[in-house]
Amino acid sequence: MTQKDVFKKLVAHCKEYGFVFPSSEIYDGLGAVYDYGQNGVELKNNIKRYWWDSMTMLHENVVGIDAAIFMHPTTWKASGHVDAFNDPLIDNRDSKKRYRADVLIEDLMAKYDEKIEKEVQKAAKRFGASFDEAMFRQTNPRVLEHQAKRDEIHARYAKAMNENDLPGLKAIIMDYDVVDPISGTKNWTDVRQFNLMFSTEMGSTADGAMKIYLRPETAQGIFVNYLNVQKTGRMKIPFGIAQIGKAFRNEIVARQFIFRMREFEQMEMQFFVRPGDEMKWFAYWKEHRLAWHKALGLGDNKYRFHDHDKLAHYANAATDIEFEMPFGFKEVEGIHSRTDFDLSSHEKYSGKNIKYFDPELNQSYTPYVIETSIGVDRMFLSIMSAAYCEEQLEGGDSRVVLKLPPVLAPVKAAILPLVKKDGLPEKAREIMDALKFDFRCVYDEKDSIGKRYRRQDAVGTPFCVTVDHDTLTDNCVTIRHRDTMQQERVSIDSLHDLIDREVNMKNLFRKIMD
Repeated sequence: MTQKDVFKKLVAHCKEYGFVFPSSEIYDGLGAVYDYGQNGVELKNNIKRYWWDSMTMLHENVVGIDAAIFMHPTTWKASGHVDAFNDPLIDNRDSKKRYRADVLIEDLMAKYDEKIEKEVQKAAKRFGASFDEAMFRQTNPRVLEHQAKRDEIHARYAKAMNENDLPGLKAIIMDYDVVDPISGTKNWTDVRQFNLMFSTEMGSTADGAMKIYLRPETAQGIFVNYLNVQKTGRMKIPFGIAQIGKAFRNEIVARQFIFRMREFEQMEMQFFVRPGDEMKWFAYWKEHRLAWHKALGLGDNKYRFHDHDKLAHYANAATDIEFEMPFGFKEVEGIHSRTDFDLSSHEKYSGKNIKYFDPELNQSYTPYVIETSIGVDRMFLSIMSAAYCEEQLEGGDSRVVLKLPPVLAPVKAAILPLVKKDGLPEKAREIMDALKFDFRCVYDEKDSIGKRYRRQDAVGTPFCVTVDHDTLTDNCVTIRHRDTMQQERVSIDSLHDLIDREVNMKNLFRKIMD
């Protein structure tokens, strides 16, 4: 089964088991907009809690805010979004479809990466334990040929992006025979820029209305409030401000399920530092954020850093943490050194002094900023992609299981009476009532115990607790572990501690700080 087929199954699974629904589906939906269902919202909230608590509890110099979505329109002029928040778009005249030129070229480079990996995998299978992968990559003619073409495309792409050379981007698409996946033709238009901000009007009359924007990022709400937070919180540099909130971008080429949407959620932290210290803190947050991701146990090999070919107008360093999705390595988090661009620009456009007075240096200056920014929806998709698993079992049976990190699982334990009589439901309810103050639990008495196990596997529930007739006499239950399907007999009194050991976020926090 190809990765494309796996991704299709994952999308279907998300809908079937209450994780993600197409928005307003009864009206045929709305492109690139999705709703989170009963299990999806729990997983999403757990992701946000993991991020928020790790930021604000593990770092005594990081605090949070919740800024408004609507901001004064000059905010976006000062930030550069009005003039420079654009994507390079290209149309295919035959299919009438529109694409991002940069994404087409990145997909082209990814194809060469895939060709190289196929050669490596074939050789590894052929030579077995004696295979020297590093030497093979350095000497194999086909690998070297693919790498040379990939490097050539990359050099041209980086140059065109940095110089905003739109004809140069089209030239790469034409020279390397990039075809429209629908029409199969190269009948491309020229590349042109398209601003991504949604706009609306605020005011009660047409003449008095003010044009405002739905924020395309949450960072600016932090920047315009940084001095408010610093003064009221008596914060000393270095310090950070964290925020979780919705952002909106009019993505013309929205695709790959919830990976690229028009309404999405961000988890951002802006860390304010002394000028000259920014690269030290950039290196710190780069490694710390990767440790945060790896602590989830999804596989260290699924992550990599990708340094930006084109730096944003505000940055002097930028890297992405990429995760291996079913459609290749893609960005889930960005770490950027934004210099003093944002604060200096807001000071200029507002006419207000927002410099920081440093009592240790006895001088005022505009702080530099290190940003960490995650798309919650992309994080959600990366976790679901890593967790989705189809297993063949003994006896010809099979199961679909979500091997979610237990701390993030929507439901921590399912309480299952073996039968709906003989006092077992009542005993199961007692256990449910005892656990529900600390863990999200579900009660299920419908269908055979095997079918109930499969339902919980499909939504990623780490533990199933079965109450049987012996429970009434020995005060013990059978607990089933999701990933191994192993069962053990434990006392009801030990249930709370057993579950807590696996689902308590403190375990992850200790991994991050080690």
